[in-house]
Amino acid sequence: MSFNWEAFAAAEPDLAHTVERRFAAFTHHVLATLRKDGSPRTTGIEVRFLNGELWLGMMPNSFKALDLRRDPRFALQANPGPGTEMAGGDVRIAGRAIEVRDRETVALYAEAVEPPDPDAFHLFRVELTEVVRTYIEDGKYLAVQVWKPGTATRVTRRT
Repeated sequence: MSFNWEAFAAAEPDLAHTVERRFAAFTHHVLATLRKDGSPRTTGIEVRFLNGELWLGMMPNSFKALDLRRDPRFALQANPGPGTEMAGGDVRIAGRAIEVRDRETVALYAEAVEPPDPDAFHLFRVELTEVVRTYIEDGKYLAVQVWKPGTATRVTRRT
């Protein structure tokens, strides 16, 4: 079972808002994909939350795009920012990236985002399988929020 961003935000609005804020704080984030041999590949990426979807746009024939075409599973981590404070916590998203080739959808994305070459890029829509936020609570607990489709957010705390 997977959800798009809109469905996740409806189910868990507070967590969704926190995650969006963390991604909005910086432009570049880290995407992990799987190579042909199954080993992980990490690379930088910009993400967009538009029209109820989480979008991943990529340069033509980039390794990450080719990885996702072959195996759509991915993990995405928000840029933690400078220093060690990670305001808002550390957030990660996992799921499947579904390539969108519909000309109208691609054109709407290009109009909103203005990629370097609006006629040459890969566009992927995210289907969520997990959202995780790790943060310090009350100055003494390491709190971990985990959301998966079809379940309520679970929070664990450690000292």
